[in-house]
Amino acid sequence: MGEHDHGQDDVAEPARPPLSAAQAREMTAGLREAIDDVRRSLAVLADRVRDAHVARVWEPLGQPSWESYCDTEFGISRAQAYRLLDVARALAAIHGAVAAGTETSRMRDTGPAAAAALDYGLSQRALIAVSGRTDVVAELITRRLTTLAHSGLTALDEPTVRAVVRQAVRDVRTAPPPPSAEPPADPVIAAGRQLTTDLFASAYAIGELMLEVAPAYLSDKEAATGVMALLCEEIGEPLERGLAARRYAMSGDRRALHGTML
Repeated sequence: MGEHDHGQDDVAEPARPPLSAAQAREMTAGLREAIDDVRRSLAVLADRVRDAHVARVWEPLGQPSWESYCDTEFGISRAQAYRLLDVARALAAIHGAVAAGTETSRMRDTGPAAAAALDYGLSQRALIAVSGRTDVVAELITRRLTTLAHSGLTALDEPTVRAVVRQAVRDVRTAPPPPSAEPPADPVIAAGRQLTTDLFASAYAIGELMLEVAPAYLSDKEAATGVMALLCEEIGEPLERGLAARRYAMSGDRRALHGTML
């Protein structure tokens, strides 16, 4: 093995004098400023991606599609192009829900720029996973923030808004199918429905596992030729069933399981 095969932790660095507390605070402030700049840049990027797609910017430039436009103009792949779009849509829905559910005068800053710069602590994977259910996420965020605002018990500061947003996204991603409004009197039917509910919950858990190694922005073909195939083999799950469970975890639509797990 060559010398470049070693991990970065093995690379010897020149000795440096220890930092003073003042120097460490100054360095930390610089890092915080850089992180804030990245957050603002990502918010601006998401807004511009969404606006460009809505305007169908590729057509005047003679491109046949969004993915072709992104490849020609920016050199990014189809998966990256649609990942940007999914993230932009999810962030736009979340920002709108936050604006609808909060009183901006009670926030540290005001205006659209402040809302866009707010860091919700969400990963790209989380945003992509809920991009097809943004209406549900937005309704949940707005309702919970409005309830908190009207209660007067909690100030809607950034930590509170961030916690509400993250919990709403988590709830939408992991919520089991809703129970029947009126449980059947027949115990056999009730047991059958419970078995079905358990089956869907199990399929959802498998789908979440598949998304760990094959993120939502990958197509079925891309997912099947990567680590996911090895994972299915390792756990004894047929690849088609794994793909179906992955689609179910992304969409929440039980029809994704028809013909495979059902």
